[in-house]
Amino acid sequence: MIRMLLTGPRGQVGYELRRSCAALGELIAFDHAALDLADADAIRRVVREVKPDLILNAAAYTAVDKAESEPALAMSINGMAPGILAEEAKRLGASIVHYSTDYVFDGTKAGPYIEEDAPNPVSVYGRSKLAGEQAVAAVGAPYLVFRTSWLYGNRGHNFMLTIRRLAAERTELRVVNDQYGAPTWARLVAEATALAIGRTDGRLGALSGVYHLTCSGRTSWHQFACEIVRHAASAQGGEPVRIEPIGTADYPTPARRPVNSVLSCERARQQLGIALPDWETALALCVEQV
Repeated sequence: MIRMLLTGPRGQVGYELRRSCAALGELIAFDHAALDLADADAIRRVVREVKPDLILNAAAYTAVDKAESEPALAMSINGMAPGILAEEAKRLGASIVHYSTDYVFDGTKAGPYIEEDAPNPVSVYGRSKLAGEQAVAAVGAPYLVFRTSWLYGNRGHNFMLTIRRLAAERTELRVVNDQYGAPTWARLVAEATALAIGRTDGRLGALSGVYHLTCSGRTSWHQFACEIVRHAASAQGGEPVRIEPIGTADYPTPARRPVNSVLSCERARQQLGIALPDWETALALCVEQV
């Protein structure tokens, strides 16, 4: 049985990891109140006290726009903390699983991004997440870095829940229609993680590397929103609220977003034996859990 240390258990992926990894061994979780990832000494102390076989780092600074005005804090949590966790894992002979993002790319590629494509983040958040990836890889402990995208679920703060709430409050919504990606249910990311861990008993050495892990397919935020309200209206017996498509220029934000966030997940399929369903199927499954 594997002894696991989980950071970020209240986040979207972290919450699901508690459920998905429960059968793999002992899981000891630390939320922000118990472990401040901006405190390097606290990170080292906690890891040395727990002595895990595997670290699951699901914690992150995820306020993409706010990061533009808090770059040092975003870099501490997203950039430096993962490296410290990896150092402590190596010291113990343990492995680490870390989660990253499509925002490490600039979005200018015409097709899906593969792991070998050169990152070029266009936001503070993206730069901080790339720094975290690089820090983990540089340490040399066995590791998996999963890049995912457009995460959502039935709890916390995410696009799906925001659209569902706004659709109940308004008669019309305006959503960006020129940014493309693959919405991904957080539960599927957690279940894929548990599958990878279970197949290796937590010893990730031979599989170490960066993997893209998203649902398949491609859509825009506008199309995603339309599908969300369609499900909501079907469940409630009403008509979907009208959603007007707008351009990115019509919805300015402090942080730039990639126009294309689609990631190729072929490496995860071939090397880990993991493939997530298409985004429409995943959304329908998520909605059924409400």
